[in-house]
Amino acid sequence: MAKAVTAKNSKGTTPKKKAAPAPQKRAKPKAKATVSTKASAKKPAAPLTASKAPKAVSKAPKAVSKAPKAVSKASKTASKASAKPAPKVKVQAEILLKKVRSILVTQPRPDSDKSPYFDLARRYSLELEFHPFIRIEGVSGRDFRRQRVDITEYSAIIFTSRSAVDHFFRIMEEMKVKVSQEMKYCCTTEAVALYLQKFILYRKRKVFFSADGSTQGLLDVIGKHKTEKYILPSSDSGKNEIHAYLSKQGIPYAEVTLFHTLSNDISMVMKKHSFDMILFFSPFSVQALLSHDPKFKQNGMVVGAFGPTTSKAVEDSGLRLDVKAPAPNAPSMVSALEQYLILANK
Repeated sequence: MAKAVTAKNSKGTTPKKKAAPAPQKRAKPKAKATVSTKASAKKPAAPLTASKAPKAVSKAPKAVSKAPKAVSKASKTASKASAKPAPKVKVQAEILLKKVRSILVTQPRPDSDKSPYFDLARRYSLELEFHPFIRIEGVSGRDFRRQRVDITEYSAIIFTSRSAVDHFFRIMEEMKVKVSQEMKYCCTTEAVALYLQKFILYRKRKVFFSADGSTQGLLDVIGKHKTEKYILPSSDSGKNEIHAYLSKQGIPYAEVTLFHTLSNDISMVMKKHSFDMILFFSPFSVQALLSHDPKFKQNGMVVGAFGPTTSKAVEDSGLRLDVKAPAPNAPSMVSALEQYLILANK
């Protein structure tokens, strides 16, 4: 048999066999790795923060979306402000400061020289022209009976002018009808209410009037006495706000025609057309002017009106209203005119 040969080194000794390297054990993952693996099973913290961010961003557009609304409101406010241009206010101010020398009063000339109009004329060197644009013709007792209205069946009456007061009591006297002492009177202005003293014993408990002289103020008075049954004296002018209110509220009323309103010839007085101011006391006077001259231009003429219906007629016709009465500090046209003259002559 062949013998195994053992290799010897240079020293003649047999080299020792090196021990086989021990197998290396795998290092256990550090705690961090363990944590990270556990954390990986859950939603990471960073993505959670990131997920919240979109919500904040989503809120931001809402805030931004609100901004246009605020801007739109601001634009609306600006548009409203622009709807009232400053130049118009300036023009109105210049006219209010205009000095007046000649005035056309659309009423008959006062019988007495003690009229307050003449006092103003002397103080401010005014030239006054009186010319009624309209005339009133009362209906007869016979024509009134044809309307078949029994006054004794009603508990309240509405007066919008002194003419209505005059003709109502004229017809009652002509027909020999006694008006009940319990009758209530609702008037447009205090001046009309006080005028009733000429015909009745004035008592506050049965005479009422608009606080500011407006139609709305009169409607407020009527609204406080809805249980009454009303008479509404008028001319043959048709319906107005009072009719509409009574009908809408279901308040019983009867309209009676007491007089007719007719236009006078105003061609001669309007030929002058050199008046600085014209004063109206009835919506029919405004209609008479426009009927005479449909192309009438106000230009620099100052316009005044007495009474809410007259003021409305002036504005509805496209004319500019400069002097308005009654007012809280000007119960009459004379007082409103004097206030204007004081401002104009400063």
